[in-house]
Amino acid sequence: MTPNRNAPIGIFDSGLGGLSVWRDIAAMIPSEDVIYIADSAYVPYGVRPPEEIRQRSIAVARFLIDRGVKLVVVACNTASAVAIDDLRIEFPETTFVGLEPAVKPAVGMSMTGRVGVLATPRTVTGQRLRVLIEHWSDGVQVNTIAGNGMVELVEAGVLAGDEVNTVLSPILDPLLEQQCDVLVLGCTHYPFLRSAIQDYVGSAVRVIDSGNAVARRTMNLLQNAHILHDRGRAGSLSLTTTGDADDARRVVRLLIGRDIDVVHADV
Repeated sequence: MTPNRNAPIGIFDSGLGGLSVWRDIAAMIPSEDVIYIADSAYVPYGVRPPEEIRQRSIAVARFLIDRGVKLVVVACNTASAVAIDDLRIEFPETTFVGLEPAVKPAVGMSMTGRVGVLATPRTVTGQRLRVLIEHWSDGVQVNTIAGNGMVELVEAGVLAGDEVNTVLSPILDPLLEQQCDVLVLGCTHYPFLRSAIQDYVGSAVRVIDSGNAVARRTMNLLQNAHILHDRGRAGSLSLTTTGDADDARRVVRLLIGRDIDVVHADV
């Protein structure tokens, strides 16, 4: 059955970092309503066992599907790497859009032949990233490193300052020593630290992420299925968390610059 074109898009992440993807989607297809769920009671996914990531991904996807979404964006690199196949098996009638680190474009941009990929511990050690690098590296040296502590900064709404630089230093210094001139943000939380990262690495290093590509993929899928929203006004954002709603409300304002009501759900 073809989904209702006026149904919302569903987006989920382990926390609030996936709002970076929502931001790109809202810029590209602004008339779409969005239901976003942050599984903040379990953030970060990147340090959890694969089976737990799969279980949580299925649970929050079911939450969205039960609310009639026409498509689900898995706005979490770790969940995409670990659970996207399980989601497609569990919910065969639902279209899922996953993420992968922007290795291919980074390789094409590099002038030094050295690229850095920041990702969660689970993504860095996972097979999907390894296969992605093997497929697209094309002789370029791709260095991967876990962004330990970066998700926690974003979830706390700490986006700049000495505390951020203290976390970034042991992560970014090795990549600078390797003369990486393109840096891939392989977690949806990390774009909220882009300014701090760019300031740290300097203007000679390009910093990129996958948000725009995911937004374009989402738009194309909706267009091809003839289910783009048919109204002219801006769509709404409905936000749910499995964690503390008051904390989430405060951080959301810091991340996207506006007040959004956040409700708690036991999922």
